[in-house]
Amino acid sequence: MDDIEIEAVAEADLSNPVFVEGLPGVGNVGKLAVEHLLEEFEDATLVRRIYADVFPPQVGLEDGVAELTHAEIHAVETPGEGPDLLLLTGDHQAQSNEGHYHLTDAFLDVAEEFGAERLFALGGVPTGELVDEPSVLGAVTDESQLDELEDVGVEFRDGEPAGGIVGVSGLLLGLGGRRGFEAACLMGETSGYLVDPHSAQVVIEVLQDLLEFSVDFEALEDRAEEMKEVAAKIQEMQQQQQGLPSDDDLRYIG
Repeated sequence: MDDIEIEAVAEADLSNPVFVEGLPGVGNVGKLAVEHLLEEFEDATLVRRIYADVFPPQVGLEDGVAELTHAEIHAVETPGEGPDLLLLTGDHQAQSNEGHYHLTDAFLDVAEEFGAERLFALGGVPTGELVDEPSVLGAVTDESQLDELEDVGVEFRDGEPAGGIVGVSGLLLGLGGRRGFEAACLMGETSGYLVDPHSAQVVIEVLQDLLEFSVDFEALEDRAEEMKEVAAKIQEMQQQQQGLPSDDDLRYIG
């Protein structure tokens, strides 16, 4: 195969589409967000598969059937007056610095092919601790975008995230901006060591305010409750290992 192959699976006639990326990353926030959108928009159409030799050398299995690792782009014709969507997701990012650049260029090629001029990269920003009410941090390619995002609650903090934005999410802004896209990154606060459905939800809430669509959050809320239970068990185990009293024990200390 070539270094990168873009397989045309189907076509879609979209109105003013917005490209939205959600690949694995911190807390899997972006991936969870886009996967939830795909579950809610049941009429989403798989339009492109992207194969690349910079993905891990493996296949996925479904019911015993192997499928070469790839990324997928789905088209969504949204109801209402908001723009249509192109949703990018997959199970892996590139394994090399050069691979991130090549893949991002391929994703941008598809976005241009479908007429997208605006894009959002979705991800998480690590806090190192559990967050009950995560904020959404932002980054944009032009200061003219700041007001619109601030109006829906996106925060812009000087120097955060520390070290910048890595991987495809960062390059969609860097390369996308150079190619004329109006690009922004929405990052939900997350501990950084657990999958975080709650952070994914707050990111989607911002996105739906910006793009005027609406989805149900019951499935994400259920997953968030499950993760809260997991986090509580982890904290309890850590306290026991450190010889600290649990929350139940503390209730009996005067």
